[in-house]
Amino acid sequence: MRMFRTATAAFAIAAASFGAPAMADDHDVAQAIEADYEAYLAPLFVHFHQNPELSFLENKTAARMAQELRSAGVTVTENVGGTGVVGMLQNGEGPLVLVRADMDGLPVLEKSGLDYASTATQVGQDGKEYPVMHACGHDVHITSMVGTARWLAENTDAWSGTVMFVVQPAEERVGGAKAMLADGLYERFGKPDYALALHVASVLPAGKVSASEKIQYSSADSVDIMVPGIGAHGASPHAGRDPVYIGSQIVTALQSIISREVMPLAPGVITVGSFQAGSKHNIISDRADLQLTVRANDEATRAQLLAAIERVAVGIGKAHGLPDEMPVQVKVSEGTPVTNNDPALARRLNAVMKRELGEEAFMPFEQRGMGAEDFAYFVADEYGVPGYYFAVGGTPPEAFEAARNGGPAVPSHHSPLFKIEPRSSVTLGTRAMIAAVLDLAPAGSGN
Repeated sequence: MRMFRTATAAFAIAAASFGAPAMADDHDVAQAIEADYEAYLAPLFVHFHQNPELSFLENKTAARMAQELRSAGVTVTENVGGTGVVGMLQNGEGPLVLVRADMDGLPVLEKSGLDYASTATQVGQDGKEYPVMHACGHDVHITSMVGTARWLAENTDAWSGTVMFVVQPAEERVGGAKAMLADGLYERFGKPDYALALHVASVLPAGKVSASEKIQYSSADSVDIMVPGIGAHGASPHAGRDPVYIGSQIVTALQSIISREVMPLAPGVITVGSFQAGSKHNIISDRADLQLTVRANDEATRAQLLAAIERVAVGIGKAHGLPDEMPVQVKVSEGTPVTNNDPALARRLNAVMKRELGEEAFMPFEQRGMGAEDFAYFVADEYGVPGYYFAVGGTPPEAFEAARNGGPAVPSHHSPLFKIEPRSSVTLGTRAMIAAVLDLAPAGSGN
C-alpha cells in the first residue's frame, strides 16, 4: 500500500506523477487518510481555522484552496461567482460527479478555548470590522475536500470519470451557490450526473455519518422589516407615531402565524434576530428595523409564511395610525429552498456508507433543528441533478455523556463556543466522500 507524500514533497511533484495502484478496500483507504491527516491535513485544518474569512470575501481561503487542488493535480479555475473555485479532475470516461465544500466563516468572536482559536478580524461588505470564526465547521469541509482530491488523484485505478470540486463562497449568506450557477458553473464546466456535499455536525457523535432519504435541511429566508415612525419627545407620545411600540406589536403578532395559521404538522419558525431603533431615552424615533430568519420544511409552507409576515406587519402599521404614504416595508433579502436528497441516490449511498464505513458508523437521520443550506441550488428541479448531502459527527461521545451528567452543554453551530474534534471529522468525512465517488464512478464505468 502506498501512503501519501509529505507536505513538502506534495507541492514539488508534478501532477503527472499521480496514479498509484488502487486501494480496493476501506481498510487501506482509512489507513491512507489517517497517514495523510498526520502528515498534511492536520496543519492545513489549523491554518483554515485560524484564518477564517467572511462571506464573499474569502480571497485568501480561495487562493489557498486553488493552490491545494493544483498541487494534487487538479485543473483549477478561480473567481467563479466571486471568490468561488472550481477544480476538474479528469480520469477517463465516466460520470461527472460534483463535490462541493463551502469555505466562509462567521462574524463571531471565538471563545472556544482552543489553543488554535481564531483571533482574525475582517472588514465586511458593510465597511464595519468584525471578529471572524469558523463557527460552523467549514474548515472541516474544505480540509476534507483537499484530502478527497489528493486520494483520488493518487489512486486513479480505483475510479473512472471526472470529479468537479466546487469550493463555494457565502454559504452563510445562502448566496454563494446561486452566484456560481449565475456565473455559468454548469454551462462552463458541465452539468453533473451527481452532486455530493457534507457537513460536520456538532449534534452527532464523532465517528458517525447520517443522511436523509428526503429532506436534509429546511428552507431559510432573511426578511427585513422597516417600521417608519413619526418622531416626537418621549414625554409627548401622542404627538408622534412610535415605531418601537409598533415594531414590538409586530414581533408578538408574528408568532400567531406559526400558532394559528400554519397547519400544526407543518414545521415553521419565525425568529426576530435583531430589533434596532432610537438613540436616546427621551426621543421617540422615526424608524425601527427588524431582521428575521424564517424556516420551513416545504415550499408551500415557506410561501405561506412569507406572505403572512408581510400582511401582518403592514396591517399592524395601519392599525396604529401610520399614514398610507408611510407603510411598513417588508423585504426578503436572501433565501434558499429546502434541501432534499434524491431518494434513490440516498438509499444507494447510505448502503455504501454502511458497507464501507461499517454498520455501526451509520446513524439513521433525524432532523434536529431547522438549519438550512444553499446546496439546494445545485440540485434544483430545473437542473435535474440528483443530490446527496450527508452529515459527519464532530463531537466526541464523552462530551455528550458529560452533558447528560450535568456538565457543559455541547456548543451549537454559530456559537462562539463551537468546536469539533478535527481528526475524526476530517478523516471520516474524507473516507465517506471517497466511498461515494468510487461507487458513482467506479473503475471502467466509461467502458
